[in-house]
Amino acid sequence: MEDKLIRVGVSIGDPNGIGMEVIIKTFMDNRMMQMCTPIVYASSKTASFHRKALGINDFSFNFIKTAEQANPKNANLINVWEEEIVIELGKDTQTGGKYALKSFEAALKDLKEGKIDVLVTAPLNKHNIPSEKSKFIGHTEFLTNYFASQDHLMMMVGDELRIATVTGHIPLSEVASTLSTQKIENKAKIFLKSLTEDFGIRKPKIALLGLNPHAGDNGLLGKEEETIILPAINNLKNEGHLVYGPFGADGFFGSGNFTKFDGILSMYHDQGLVPFKTLAFENGVNFTAGLSVVRTSPDHGTAYDIAGKNCANEQSFRSAVYLALDIFNQRKNLKETTANPLKISFQKRER
Repeated sequence: MEDKLIRVGVSIGDPNGIGMEVIIKTFMDNRMMQMCTPIVYASSKTASFHRKALGINDFSFNFIKTAEQANPKNANLINVWEEEIVIELGKDTQTGGKYALKSFEAALKDLKEGKIDVLVTAPLNKHNIPSEKSKFIGHTEFLTNYFASQDHLMMMVGDELRIATVTGHIPLSEVASTLSTQKIENKAKIFLKSLTEDFGIRKPKIALLGLNPHAGDNGLLGKEEETIILPAINNLKNEGHLVYGPFGADGFFGSGNFTKFDGILSMYHDQGLVPFKTLAFENGVNFTAGLSVVRTSPDHGTAYDIAGKNCANEQSFRSAVYLALDIFNQRKNLKETTANPLKISFQKRER
């Protein structure tokens, strides 16, 4: 009997941005339905508005009320709201934030209840999320709280490049005081575990970047490398992990040294994301490691400046779908192998 296709839940992000455009462009390709069953959380009226705005006439969603009704041969859309909303393409509005959140929360509920297998989130604007959600600072942090996760790790993935960050969406002025040896060790362990369990790398090798220019230059430009980062590296090495550094970020990327590692752990957001987006912007994916569920997202924002102009590139969103499928399958295979250790030896004999 054939395995059922993976059910990919999709939140649309800000309806005034490019989320619906990249979603429609991705699932216009019927080959996607050979790999998964897409379930988009929005409304038929919102979808119709975007199709008309983009001049797309040869595509339509299969409208359903619940995830259980999804047709595996179509891109499906659940009507999360019935009302017609005011969509102002390219504008930052409270309405955009309200319905981005409605889509996201409906998808999260189904993910938690097992009605979908993975979640791919189109970009939203954290600044226009309704005031009652004033603590919303991003998909990653919201997901961590929603699934009561002990910790999480924002990982950017593109081809063979994987960059994670110790600190996330916090002011740069708070980074140094937020770092600790224990925090770095914890994030590194989540990273290493994910590289093994989610990416199938048996003995991952990761690099840690320094905090200061030239990794502190032996203490001349800062002491954090010697007092915080290096002790974390040594502790991890003593536990048998392949962890190296701290490296000065500029030389590390400029020399191509990054290609020698399975993963790179940066100390703060822009230190990791600037080189990542320079090297892998068109097909980069944001993956939240450390969660019990699989969530990915394209590595771009709402792109208000090009919303509705039919020029958004869907490759990053498509890559986010591919990565979610790969990680789901990797976890499933690992679970089956753990439950049945003899499975590997049987497979080897069959070959």
